[in-house]
Amino acid sequence: MNDSVVEILLVEDNPEDIELTLRALKKNKLANNIVVAEDGEEALDFIFARGKYRDRSVICSPKVILLDLKLPKVSGIEVLREIKKDPRTSMIPVVILTSSTQEEDIEESYKLGANSYIVKPVNFENFIQSLRQMNDYWLVLNRLPSR
Repeated sequence: MNDSVVEILLVEDNPEDIELTLRALKKNKLANNIVVAEDGEEALDFIFARGKYRDRSVICSPKVILLDLKLPKVSGIEVLREIKKDPRTSMIPVVILTSSTQEEDIEESYKLGANSYIVKPVNFENFIQSLRQMNDYWLVLNRLPSR
């Protein structure tokens, strides 16, 4: 894969949620240039070019990260903390995409610098609409500073 064209990093451990998200992105014609990390450690390895991703360029970061909170190995909260504290990655928009409605998760996510917090809807059509709106903003309208 040419990592310079990665647009979305999807960090999700549930295979059904991965499939649902990829289907929704495909339905919105946003299924190209997606990397899936199935745990927090893999996400951090991708973002910071470590482990199996050590040959990719950190400068070529995703345009947006869709991050679940309940992940194996390293929690989504810790992934968010690491992304936002590093000057090389702190400007990458991170959208929390989770089933958690716990107020402490919402507060901690925003406190650490999450750009948005979306609770995964159960209804597929509502989920597609949520992703369409989110992606229209983060991938089309939003501009990040040049690095």
